[in-house]
Amino acid sequence: MALTALAGLAAGCSSQSSSPAGEASAVSTLPTNFGPAEKTTLNVGVVPAMDSAGFFIALHDGLFAKEGLKINYSPAVSSETAVAQQVAKNPTLDISGGNYVSYVNEAAIDHQPIEVIAEASIMQQGAQTIFTMPNSNIKTLAQLKGHLVGVNAPGNIDYLLDVSVLQENGINPKDVQFPSASDKAFAATGGAIPFPTMAQDLADGEISAATLPEPFASQAEQQYGAVPLADLNQGATSDFPIEGYVVTKQWAAQNPNTLKRFLAALEVGQGIADTDRAAVEQAFEAINGPANGQVTSGIAAVMALDTYPIGIDATRIQRVADVMYQFGLLKSPFNVSSMLMPSSDFNFSPFSSSAS
Repeated sequence: MALTALAGLAAGCSSQSSSPAGEASAVSTLPTNFGPAEKTTLNVGVVPAMDSAGFFIALHDGLFAKEGLKINYSPAVSSETAVAQQVAKNPTLDISGGNYVSYVNEAAIDHQPIEVIAEASIMQQGAQTIFTMPNSNIKTLAQLKGHLVGVNAPGNIDYLLDVSVLQENGINPKDVQFPSASDKAFAATGGAIPFPTMAQDLADGEISAATLPEPFASQAEQQYGAVPLADLNQGATSDFPIEGYVVTKQWAAQNPNTLKRFLAALEVGQGIADTDRAAVEQAFEAINGPANGQVTSGIAAVMALDTYPIGIDATRIQRVADVMYQFGLLKSPFNVSSMLMPSSDFNFSPFSSSAS
């Protein structure tokens, strides 16, 4: 995938700090010269995890506003809930950002007409981790046998990462339990455990281990003393694509200029997120900060980051569907090309030369 467009963004930073010439040049080209936006106020639901850093920077630094777009951001409990709001008879979300496993399920199993418009993140060390409590008898992955491991939603990206790492370490994933709608403690949420409450569930003994992305991972460590059991960036899921941004195909067809403007701003945000840690910390503290009961400056300073690509690499996202098939989340192989924005539609941005 060509990333030459980011050459000028090297060491870029947010508008809250002194901006190197490269980033200033890229941001100064906003607004773009696309046609008028068909829709100027967008309802966007994004999972408030580190995978969404590019979006949060674009929102915090006013990059969407430069494109004439007002973003009504709402934290998504999970990708499943977000996409359900997009494909409903009366949609309440225009764009969502969440994990690919949920989106592949929607496209391959439920045949929903959704379209990935941009990648959000690629997992790095420390970004997705299984935790236990310090007084737990579970000290190795093998000792998870027979125990309940918390994930954000049944059969989602965290489940897939967990079972892959378990198998990689010689453990039959069927010997480990994961929450489902049949569990009384989680029946009300259909087996899902919201990230903001998962560490509390771990501390209370509702679950034996918790699968957490950043910044929830660092929060669990600082607030509850949780200890890492296994980093999920290993084996078959090393450098795994985690999150992307999605619209329905109908929405994309009805709002082409709006989509171009959104992606132009997002690309700059992705470039800054990939090169400037301080900008990521500022955006998370401002948007998902203490006022919302989440990211403090202390957590922002230690949380692990992903990498943040631009455009779409079909080969990379195909890995998700292939591993899903390997572990039985899909009954047959699925080609993700049907759910990706056509490559011809990428040739619009002043910030990227191409995408594949």
